[in-house]
Amino acid sequence: MFHTAIAATRGLSAVETKVLDYLARFGSQTPKELARLSGLAPASVTAMIDRLEGKGIVNREPHPDDRRKILIALDLRSIESGVHLWDHLVKGMHELCDRYTDDELRTIIGFVRTATALTHESTEKLTAATNE
Repeated sequence: MFHTAIAATRGLSAVETKVLDYLARFGSQTPKELARLSGLAPASVTAMIDRLEGKGIVNREPHPDDRRKILIALDLRSIESGVHLWDHLVKGMHELCDRYTDDELRTIIGFVRTATALTHESTEKLTAATNE
């Protein structure tokens, strides 16, 4: 819901914000890589890149290793203009973490990592079953 609210303030869809999250986490990607990460069809990714580029949020850049390819990169000025939207959440998370000991936080992190891995594994199984 938070990501949806952030998206609404920026005039973005939930899918667009998810793709922007991939770019923020994994760095610049080719359109093909974005299609693989997002599960979107290549044509849908191309249309989305066009929209995001039109909004000034991403840029197309030449691929350093293959001149036939392009990379999609975040426009850092655009991203910086929205950083303040996260202030309340970040401040609250710092305050929340301060309520726990380091050992408790390690336990929480271990649980979240394992739960995330299980979610990814379950998603892969569902995807594989759907594609059979």
